[in-house]
Amino acid sequence: MKPRHAFWPLWGWPIVLGVMTAVGLVSALFSDGGAGDMLAWVMLGIPVAVCVWFGWVRRRH
Repeated sequence: MKPRHAFWPLWGWPIVLGVMTAVGLVSALFSDGGAGDMLAWVMLGIPVAVCVWFGWVRRRH
């Protein structure tokens, strides 16, 4: 039987959140208004919302 690799189940979402953060930071750095700023807000807001959800909100339940 082949051993099951746990790379993607373990590191999939952290990699996605890291890429989203990097895209948001680059977009905020190089944009000058308009869609670039909106992209930066969304890409930087989603990881913050995930951290709030798993850090504060989920702990209370």
